[in-house]
Amino acid sequence: MSLDACAALVERGDPDRFRTLLAAPLEARKRLLPLYAFNIEVSRAPWLTEEPMIAEMRLQWWRDALEEIAAGGSVRRHEVATPLAEVLDAEGARVLDALVAARRWDCSRAAFDDSAAFEAYIAATSGGLMEVAARVLGAPSTQAAPEAGYAAGLAAWFLAVPALEDKGRRPLVDGRPEAVSSLARQGLARLARARMQQGAMPKAARPALWPAWRAKALLTRAAKHPAHVAAATLAEPEARKRWGLMVTGLTGRI
Repeated sequence: MSLDACAALVERGDPDRFRTLLAAPLEARKRLLPLYAFNIEVSRAPWLTEEPMIAEMRLQWWRDALEEIAAGGSVRRHEVATPLAEVLDAEGARVLDALVAARRWDCSRAAFDDSAAFEAYIAATSGGLMEVAARVLGAPSTQAAPEAGYAAGLAAWFLAVPALEDKGRRPLVDGRPEAVSSLARQGLARLARARMQQGAMPKAARPALWPAWRAKALLTRAAKHPAHVAAATLAEPEARKRWGLMVTGLTGRI
C-alpha cells in the first residue's frame, strides 16, 4: 500500500514527529512512516470511545496484527498494518506489542499504581517506539534509543498533563512541584546517557533519535520551574523549538 496514508496520519496526528521525518533521508523516512502512523493509531484508539471494552477491542486488533507480523505469514490488509509488516521483524513486533499492552492504561480512569508503574508505561510507549525506530533503521541493539525515547516521552507527558487532568485522569503519581522536578531530573539523566551513546549508532539509524530534540529544553524547564507543568506553560517558544530541530537536522545528533 502507498505510504501516503501513513504520511497524512503522521502529519495530522504528530506534527513534531513529522518534522523530524522531513529532515531525515528519504530511505529512513520510508521506513519510519509506517511505524509512526502505527503509534498514532494505537495512541488515539482508547480516546475514540467512552466505553473501556470497545477501547480494549481496538487495542486487541493491533495486538493481533502484530502477532501476524511476528509469525511471518499472511498479515491483514490495512493502510498502516500492511506497510508496517514490510519494515518490522519479529523482535520489533514483540516490543510494539508491549507498547500496545501499556496503552490499556488509557482505557480506564484508574491512576498509576505507583512510580514504577508510571515509569514502565513511559518506557514501553515512548521508549519502545524509539527502540523499534532504531531497529528498523539498522540498529537492532542500542541503549541510546530507549533512553532517549523515555526522556522524550516524559517531556511530552508533562506537556499533556493539563489536558489529561481536564479529562478526569491522574497522569502523575505525585504532582507536587518537588516530585515533578525530581522526575524531570531523572529524565535528563536518561537523556544524557543517550547523548553519550548516540555516536555508537550507525549514522543511518540516528534519525530514530531525532524526536527527542525537544526533551532537554522541556525537562530542564520542568526541573527548574515545575509549576509550569500544571499551568500548561511548559512549552518553549515556537522559534526556539524550530531552531532546536534545525540544529538536530544539521548535526544529526540530539
